Amino acid sequence: MYFESGYSTVNGLKMYYQIHGSGDIPLVLLHGGGSTIETTFANILPFLANNRKVIGVDLQAHGRTGDREAGVSFAQDADDVAALMENLGISQADFMGFSNGGSSVLQIAIRHPALVRKIVAVAACTKRSGLMEGFFDFMKTASLENMPAPLQQAYLEVAESREGLQVMHDKDRDRMLAFTDWPEESLRSIQAPALIIAGNRDVITIEHTTEISNLIPAAELLILPGVHGECIGEICAFQPGSKLPEFTAYIIEEFLERQDSLA
Repeated sequence: MYFESGYSTVNGLKMYYQIHGSGDIPLVLLHGGGSTIETTFANILPFLANNRKVIGVDLQAHGRTGDREAGVSFAQDADDVAALMENLGISQADFMGFSNGGSSVLQIAIRHPALVRKIVAVAACTKRSGLMEGFFDFMKTASLENMPAPLQQAYLEVAESREGLQVMHDKDRDRMLAFTDWPEESLRSIQAPALIIAGNRDVITIEHTTEISNLIPAAELLILPGVHGECIGEICAFQPGSKLPEFTAYIIEEFLERQDSLA
């Protein structure tokens, strides 16, 4: 599938982006931890780009994007993406993120509300208890050897150096180990219409996903079958021949196009 690509300097970071399709209000995609545009979105992106412009980005230390000395954070991701939008001359957009990218999308809506029209957060997390039992015990002993092979391979295929793989792994691990609960007031402050999605066997609990949707005033909740990322065809969860990514894209498209939002 043809797309334009480029780099833009944001907050001292050389950020890679892709532009697919065409349209007035773009949909900006934020991938998950340890991932790239392709590993998270390759199986759903063609459906999303059928009728709109879609912009994918590689976040700090991921894929083709450079790094900075500071660690990664959801707030910094939000500020980086907002700066990219300014560089591209985009005053308003829709935003969709998966896993860590979903949490970063929520931060965009909190920190840069004027930039946001609608948001879609897939498997986002805003409190430690929202993650499956044992998650943080696993993170304490996480090592590059245990990182899913498809994610490692995808990084090495596009990154400038192999050494960055360890850096990306460690920064994503440290982000989660240092993760603290967000104030509920920050979610209540989000005024943009939101579609909050998770799988019924996700890393994020259904209870927490429901809680997020209840706190955001104009939010809707969608629980789909499958494990973490299966509904969008994330590379480690995609089932060959599955129509689920196409189905999910259809629902997202309807949400984005609908005029009678809850806002």
